[in-house]
Amino acid sequence: MESFYFDRLLSTKAKRRRFLIGAGAVSASVIASQWSHRVVAQPSFSAYPFSLGVASGDPLPDSVVLWTRLAPEPLNGGGMPSINVPVKWQIAEDENMTKVVRRGTAIATPEFAHSVHVDVGGLEPERWYWYQFKAGNEVSNIGRTRTASARNARVDKFRFAFANCQDWQNGYYTAYQHLAQEELDLVVHLGDYIYEYGPESGGPREHNSPEIVTLTDYRNRHALYKTDSNLQAAHAAFPWIVTWDDHEVENNYASLIPEENQSSEEFVTRRANAYQAYYEHMPLRRSSLPQGADMQLYRRFTFGDIVEFNVLDTRQYRSDQPCDDGIKSRCAQAFDPNATMTGEQQEQWLFQGLSKSQARWNILAQQTMMAEYDFNALPDQELFNLDQWDGYVAARDRLLEFLQQRQPSNPVVITGDIHSSWVHDLKTDFSNPNSATVATEFVGTSISSDFPESFIAPTVAALSDNPHTKFFDGQYRGYVRCHLTSDTWQSDYRIVSTIREQNATISTLASFVVQNGRPGAERT
Repeated sequence: MESFYFDRLLSTKAKRRRFLIGAGAVSASVIASQWSHRVVAQPSFSAYPFSLGVASGDPLPDSVVLWTRLAPEPLNGGGMPSINVPVKWQIAEDENMTKVVRRGTAIATPEFAHSVHVDVGGLEPERWYWYQFKAGNEVSNIGRTRTASARNARVDKFRFAFANCQDWQNGYYTAYQHLAQEELDLVVHLGDYIYEYGPESGGPREHNSPEIVTLTDYRNRHALYKTDSNLQAAHAAFPWIVTWDDHEVENNYASLIPEENQSSEEFVTRRANAYQAYYEHMPLRRSSLPQGADMQLYRRFTFGDIVEFNVLDTRQYRSDQPCDDGIKSRCAQAFDPNATMTGEQQEQWLFQGLSKSQARWNILAQQTMMAEYDFNALPDQELFNLDQWDGYVAARDRLLEFLQQRQPSNPVVITGDIHSSWVHDLKTDFSNPNSATVATEFVGTSISSDFPESFIAPTVAALSDNPHTKFFDGQYRGYVRCHLTSDTWQSDYRIVSTIREQNATISTLASFVVQNGRPGAERT
């Protein structure tokens, strides 16, 4: 039986490169029906074409998406000629790639930056697979992936981690080195996968261009981030479910409203460029293929009877931030009943899904902090972050009232964005500590993006005025590891010792448990 693995072992180049499982990841999907360029059956490359590694994602019980991108010169537009290139793929039941169960060929096209998304069907539920790509005489690293459990299957335990906010310039991704070594079924990324800013001096590394605007700009920025070996290792170790926040396009954008200094027409073009590059570099199905400046990203994943993920998009459809944005007192706009984080269609999709769910744990995977938090400890003035749900009070009230009335099983919100660690009880009335707790929120710190040091002490000082907040830390970076059984949910806040050096150690800062049927978290 043909195996890319043994092909590579026999090649001199392969012996020099010594690919290791988990050593690399990334690329995007290729639409095989697009044949606007000639196909080169046996291409040659200026350098190793799988420089961005491999990845997998969006697992279903019988299928998973495999991803890679041909990029011999990753920071120079990819360095590929304007031709279609066949990319062979195979998926096996063993890490040596000897028990191949599916194989095929995808066409990497210049229209999609020679990225490949292969939706592999016919797989068995709840099992590990290994996969690999080949283009010409070059072979990719081996990645590992896992299918979801059958929808109605009994599942005793489920482990995943969630991560977010990985500013390249601010520090190293050592957290991903440790995450890749965890025992997990899945990784969820909650946004700010890239940052759009230009170079900034003083950090451990710099961006590779001025602030990004064009499609080429966004492609090169994604490629820069994907060259990180620790990020590649984490992609290659587990399937990922991804969603975005704002920096994948521009800081604090809302729907088709830019942050500043762009016309509406310019921003629509910029958003279309950003969305296409995001699709090209993520393991997403063709159902998420962008249509100009629009892209379907909210979606749902079920893992047996234990957990269902509602993956939200709170940027593409949201109303503009009220009161001129920022951290300030709320104006009347913040209570506008027509204001929305998700748009009406996504909100109804969420409510319908939660109503029908049969899972023990129901996750809302989303971007900005849902709990109310008054950052001012003084009684004379309230200060709220109006880019968060605190700027969309009516939309939050609708969601929390729905959870109270319909009572889906164990709703848990997982959140990114704010570069710090939090645990909240989500209340029907945050001004009344005795009001009902209807859900739990775990907010994960960043992989590398900083929480302002000057803001840590005031935030801590305000904790006593926010009794629904069980935990806050703004000092450490890392990710959150979650272990679910039918009886308990445990979240471990995993932190690295530093992001300024590449040999950081990992430890657990705090752990919290939610008991089945009892919303709200308790520290262990």
